[in-house]
Amino acid sequence: QFFVFCHGLLQLSQLLVSGYLKSSISTIERRYGLSSQTSGLLASFNEVGNTLLIVFVSYLGSRVHRPRLIGCGALLVSLAGFLMALPHFLTGPYQYDHSVASTFSNITDLCQPGAPGAGANLSDASCPPHGSRENQEVLLVMFVAQALLGVGGVPIQPFGISYIDDFASQRNSPLYLGILFSLTVVGPGVAFMLGSAMLRFYVDIDKVSSAEVQLTNKDPRWVGAWWLGFLVAASLVALCALPYFFFPRDMPKEVGELLHTHTHLSFPVVLLRNLRHPVYLLVVLAQVNISAMVAGLATFMGKFLERQFSLTASLANMIIGAVNIPGAMVGIVVGGAILKRFQMSLRQCSALCVLGMLLCLLTAFPLLFLGCPTQKVAGVTHWDSSGSGHHSMACNVRCRCPERGFNPVCGSDGVEYTSPCSAGCSSVALRPDGSVLNYTGCSCFGAAGAARPGPCGTSCSHLFVPFVVLSCLAGILASTSHTPSFMLILRSIQPEDKSFAVGIQFMLLRVLAWMPGPVLYGSAIDTSCVLWERRCERRAACRYYNNTLFRHR
Repeated sequence: QFFVFCHGLLQLSQLLVSGYLKSSISTIERRYGLSSQTSGLLASFNEVGNTLLIVFVSYLGSRVHRPRLIGCGALLVSLAGFLMALPHFLTGPYQYDHSVASTFSNITDLCQPGAPGAGANLSDASCPPHGSRENQEVLLVMFVAQALLGVGGVPIQPFGISYIDDFASQRNSPLYLGILFSLTVVGPGVAFMLGSAMLRFYVDIDKVSSAEVQLTNKDPRWVGAWWLGFLVAASLVALCALPYFFFPRDMPKEVGELLHTHTHLSFPVVLLRNLRHPVYLLVVLAQVNISAMVAGLATFMGKFLERQFSLTASLANMIIGAVNIPGAMVGIVVGGAILKRFQMSLRQCSALCVLGMLLCLLTAFPLLFLGCPTQKVAGVTHWDSSGSGHHSMACNVRCRCPERGFNPVCGSDGVEYTSPCSAGCSSVALRPDGSVLNYTGCSCFGAAGAARPGPCGTSCSHLFVPFVVLSCLAGILASTSHTPSFMLILRSIQPEDKSFAVGIQFMLLRVLAWMPGPVLYGSAIDTSCVLWERRCERRAACRYYNNTLFRHR
């Protein structure tokens, strides 16, 4: 029982490391200028290390000291977590454009018609000589960390489950495995809550004093302390790893055991026999489809909520961790309860799956229309009557704005401008605490008008609650088919192939769903971008999306 307790904690903290990345993905994109395709690949890269080794490990079986191997794997996972946070300590403080000269720079992004080439120095400043190399180093460290995370996770689940199953009584084994399984569902929820807590702190909390930070967490340039959560999660994993080095190789069995024998056939024979089985193949393909969707959504749902409803990253994570994931847990439990209550046949199981998915489609359909139109951004999604482009807008041509300045302001005409300069604003008014109150003297919308800092925001906050309710409901309905689909697999296969069939199933899910899912979603999201940030001639993160396209795709 102590082993089950330790293993539950370990699985929970392991999922914290991998789940936390998904909760801070939009923040990491912004900090290091990544496209969603790249960040999607990063998020799914741990599956690569995992897949390469999983078959090999299932072959080792009980020929090794399982607890010790689990401990070593956990130490690797912990190392991977610390590595994920490393780029923060390798790179300098986060730079962003601002209107008020600070200790970092005396450059501002106001309209300065008098100064020749005033804009030029701002755009040059945004490209330090070693900028692109630094970025490659950051990506390399993160990809290596993700690969290590996958490799370290390999022994944890299979060995833990087989160790428990070998030495628990047959009466208690399902209970223990049920506890572990429920924790694997709770884990991501806890990870998103951790993300929600950490992203409220400013990224450079350890490098600059709070007085120097001119951003609030509602600002589109805000970057939260994404690295803090990795330190927390990695430390937890390291703590959980320690007891494993003291468990024995074999334990005396709990009483009440029925002996069961395993017959081993050669690998290809069983593989072919399973893949020829139509029920098995169809159910696994169905699971592949739904898992690819879940993998993509889990990675980018936070980003979606941030962009559609102008939420902070912290609040978006809170919604996912407190509403969507618990909803999925409820669905899994309900599906299992229905199975147990009505003692369903295989045909009824498949009917339940189909029903769950159909109802899910019906509730998810309105989500296509629940969202915000793209905000009006001058020169990006909105042009003045003459139809001229951003850089030749008559009202700011004298300002010589830097092309890549980004410090959004909202004009009194309800149009957003990418910087005070592009709105033609020449002066700024400050509050006593040094934060910006508003910008005045803006030539783009009448001299009387003022611009307030920050984006104009989206005009459809009333759709947010219906969206959350419907998406949660769709999640509950879809996940009712989780348990019945597993039963279909386990019951349609010859008993001696069971563990092997489940192994192949997870293998296929990894290769066909969990790896490509986030990458495909990220690529689709990238296609709806209307303005890219440029860093040293490199296309970096997306500044503005076409919200409607983003939602539909």
